[in-house]
Order: sequence, then structure tokens, then C-alpha cells
Amino acid sequence: MMKDALYGGVNAAVLTPMNDDLSVDLDRMAAHCRWLMANGCTGLAVMGTTGEANSLGISERIAVLEGLVARGIPAAKMLPGTGTTAIPDTALLSRKAAELGCRGALLLPPFYYKNPSDDGLLAYFGEVVQRVGGGIKLYLYNFPQQSAIPFSVDFIARLLAAHPGAFKGIKDSSGNYENGLSYVKNFARDGFEVYAGDDTLLWPLLQQGGAGCITAAANVNCAVAAQLYANWNSPAAEALHATLAATRKAAISVPLIPGLKSLVARNTGDARWHNIRPPHLKLTEAQQAALFSAFDACGLELARAA
Repeated sequence: MMKDALYGGVNAAVLTPMNDDLSVDLDRMAAHCRWLMANGCTGLAVMGTTGEANSLGISERIAVLEGLVARGIPAAKMLPGTGTTAIPDTALLSRKAAELGCRGALLLPPFYYKNPSDDGLLAYFGEVVQRVGGGIKLYLYNFPQQSAIPFSVDFIARLLAAHPGAFKGIKDSSGNYENGLSYVKNFARDGFEVYAGDDTLLWPLLQQGGAGCITAAANVNCAVAAQLYANWNSPAAEALHATLAATRKAAISVPLIPGLKSLVARNTGDARWHNIRPPHLKLTEAQQAALFSAFDACGLELARAA
């Protein structure tokens, strides 16, 4: 396991609660962030895929960051998603995160234009680095199933060489152990932090020098993930890993984001947690029943939210 990683441990890809008019509910978001930190999360990856970031406007994303800080959520605990298809927007969001005190920002590639060359990606990130101007560490977000743009080992090597000290790590949501391992083997020795985006890969990557995880299911399974992180090299690890894997399997048995919102709605007793922006839709009653049955079979008791 990597020691002294900036976001080492369990980071939740934080859900974004919404009001009935689909505006962001910052009070409930802050309350959920406090629950996550009280139940094992060391970091909060707000405005990522799970947080419906690409359904939020730029002004809304800034309002989320400002609103959470104003409500007492420590900026140093947040790893906001700031990567967009537009260089000025990515730079603006990243600078705002730095200004508020976030230590890192998580960047998707510019995902609209498909099959960009490595040279093109290097030029994009080079512009971002220049316009952000430092003051915050940048993390890559590798999620080729959504972005259609994978980050290769060769590309990362070129990026790190071109911008020493700017890029601190990567969230690997490829779901492929060998891919995450290739990042660890090539870059972890130089302090490059590799985070599993799949709960089932937390334990195996910790054993190889990974830094932790940034996952959607951490919205509900963070307590067991934290136990596994703390006990990764103990006899208890295998059973914790099995529970963590079971909770992820249950979470992805239905559409992931509305499914997680349904679990939080049940745990809080607040039906507004079902609110979600199109094109995502609320779960059907049948989907919800199947999810609850699968999740409850994992044997994980959630701490009730305040």
C-alpha cells in the first residue's frame, strides 16, 4: 500500500441530491458528505460521474464547491471533478477548486471528440496546466467505458515528463486489474497515486502499492471499505473484500446512480433522494425491490443518516 498519498484511503464518488425541480440541494449534499466522513471516508470525490457532473452547468458546479465549503465541508477533503470538453471550463473549475482550498482536482479527458492522438491529449492537458497555474494537484480520470479515451502507460509517462509535479495520480475506472496494476508498476515508485474505481480491485491493488479507492458504491459501503483499507494486510482482509465485492455486485445489478440514490433514500427516509436529472431515470418499483433484496443479502448494516 502506498503511504502518505494525498487522498490515501476510501474516497466516495459523492452523489448529488436534487430538489423536486432538479436543482442541487446543497444542504442535503453537505449532510451526506458529513455522513460519509463519519462512516470511513477519507476523501470526497464530488462532481464525478456518480455525482451527475456532466448534467450540471459550470455555474452549478462552482456553486456546489462554494456551497459545500460554506456548509463546513473541508475543502482539503474534496477531490472535485473539473474535467470538461472545453479547456477554459476545465481551467476555471480547477482554479476555483484551488482557490477554495482543495488539494486536488480529477480530470476526465476531453471526451466529445473520439480517438484523439496522444499528441492532441498532451496539448489539451498542457493548456490546462498552464491556465490553472499551479496551487492544486491534478489527477487523471481513466474511464474509457464512458469517455471512450483510455490513458495508456506511454501517454502518462509523456505527460509526467512534460509537466513535472503537476499530475499526482489517477482514478482507474476501467475495471481491469491488469490496467490498474500497470499504472502502479510504472509510476507508484515516484509517488504517483493509483486509485481503484472498482471496489473489487481495492484489495488487490493495495497489495501492489495502490493508494486506495474512489468508488460510487462507497456512498453506501464506505464503512467496510475503510475496514479493508485499515486491515488490508491482516487475516480479516479476505472476508472484508468478499463483503465489499458483494455490495458492489448488488449496486451494479440495476442502473448505478438511481440505484445508489434509492439506497440512500431508504437509509435516510427521505424520498427526495430519488430525484435525478434526465436522461437518468428513477428506478422502477421492481428494480428497487431487486436492488434492496440483493444489497440486504450482503449483510451490511448501514449506519442511519442523521
